[in-house]
Amino acid sequence: MSKEPILLLFGHNVQKYRKTQELSQEKLAELAGVHRTYIGMIERAEKNITLCNMEKIATALKVQIQDLLQQ
Repeated sequence: MSKEPILLLFGHNVQKYRKTQELSQEKLAELAGVHRTYIGMIERAEKNITLCNMEKIATALKVQIQDLLQQ
């Protein structure tokens, strides 16, 4: 089963910003108020993330949601 391009892009950008800020997946999850395995699933494009969780992750990364959706 192929992964949706939007999920791949979002996951890539989450990982990029997380690594730039030297955050572990566990720390990002803590800051965003989600489970640590959820971050890994997002980064691997295995989860179709909700808008509410997109906002939580963007806030935790101190970026705008649109930053996570840009190529």
